[in-house]
Amino acid sequence: MIDLGISKMALIGAVALIVIGPEKLPRVARTVGTLLGKAQRYVNDVKAEVNRSMELDELRKMKDTVAGAARDVEQSVRTHASDFERDFHGTGGADASSAAGNDAATDPYGSLYGGLSAEQPPVYKRPDKKWRAKQGATPQWYKARHGVRTKALSGAARVARYRPRRPD
Repeated sequence: MIDLGISKMALIGAVALIVIGPEKLPRVARTVGTLLGKAQRYVNDVKAEVNRSMELDELRKMKDTVAGAARDVEQSVRTHASDFERDFHGTGGADASSAAGNDAATDPYGSLYGGLSAEQPPVYKRPDKKWRAKQGATPQWYKARHGVRTKALSGAARVARYRPRRPD
């Protein structure tokens, strides 16, 4: 870029002092400083936008590679599952039907309990108690009438609210 040393800056300042004059020089310097600051912010914004777009492109590429890998894994799982299913139904079809008949014979109450066997008791689910809702069930009108504080005040807000007023 432009190599501005102290000697060049002094020369520019002297020429500006002669051309512009000592009365208008501070105002011109302030204006030039604000314009340079705006230009610098604009350049930084453009750089940040370019970096964001480059990162977005990299993320898209990464997403595509991960999606491709996931599709490959899913395809391999499906092929192995179909191979296993084919092997299972091909060799053990008669055994599976006789085993199902044996399960029905050993568990006569399975149909009554939704297909659950005697070895598997139903899963315990504790009752849903809404104690938080019960604690907050006091109506707002009751709280307002009896002066129950519903909102917490910060220290500064409390001081401002309860500060004694000055007589005018």
